Amino acid sequence: MTGGAPRYPLEGVVSWNMNTTCNFRCSYCTQRFVDDRKKWAKDLPAFIQGFVALPGDWEVKLSGGEPFRHPGFVDAVQQLADGGLRVSVVSNFSASREQLEGFARATQDKPGVFSASLHLEWVETEAFFEKARWFQEIFAGRFCVTLVATQENWPRIAELREMWPELKLQPEKQDRDVVAYSPAQRLQLKAWGGHNGSGQIEPDLSGRACWAGSRYFIVDHLGEAYRCYPARRYRKEYLGNILDGSLSLGFEAALCTYSYCNCTVPQQRGMVRLGD
Repeated sequence: MTGGAPRYPLEGVVSWNMNTTCNFRCSYCTQRFVDDRKKWAKDLPAFIQGFVALPGDWEVKLSGGEPFRHPGFVDAVQQLADGGLRVSVVSNFSASREQLEGFARATQDKPGVFSASLHLEWVETEAFFEKARWFQEIFAGRFCVTLVATQENWPRIAELREMWPELKLQPEKQDRDVVAYSPAQRLQLKAWGGHNGSGQIEPDLSGRACWAGSRYFIVDHLGEAYRCYPARRYRKEYLGNILDGSLSLGFEAALCTYSYCNCTVPQQRGMVRLGD
């Protein structure tokens, strides 16, 4: 196996895309062509029971759509935390301060990561960062801000990085692929840290042993599970459904077969070896 297999991850991660609902309509959103933006996980107790029953320790990373728009979001976070799970979230950070305080309280004993997406088409920058600084003070976990490096956003990136030095960038995608940045832009994007600080723009992890499918997987609002995001995109490496008892996880690291992996959780959690 190229690079060798990483050590067994003591804590697994499941990305739960719990709804397609979102209150933003960003021009660059990868889900803007989804037929129905009003779907959400219905049977929350069954989902939570399925996650709590996973073998070993797990982190549940909530995303959507915009997960805070799910009508049972805060209650679900509390139940997941009560079940001993670490809870993380990817959000557009438009939730009320009351909802954000509820999330911070529910996760304070075993906090995860709060990833706040900055969408310049929909927010006022100063207000966003003021709210971010406030939340950082009350949240026990790791808080980060991300920005999609669109051509429209590009002229402001240097300024935004001065306002928030830890700003993480994500390359813009159209039709599943990264847009055609100029050579100079690609060099600058890498200098700024690449995709979510990975140092790369389009990570090619094919042939590398990865724990996705065993200690990482994704679940949609219907309970359908796939090994990772590229697997779901191409409808490959289906793992079953977490609601009907058919979910079947692996027991070891398996080779990645994707020449472009935008699945940053395994990379950031040490589930795949990035260097030779």
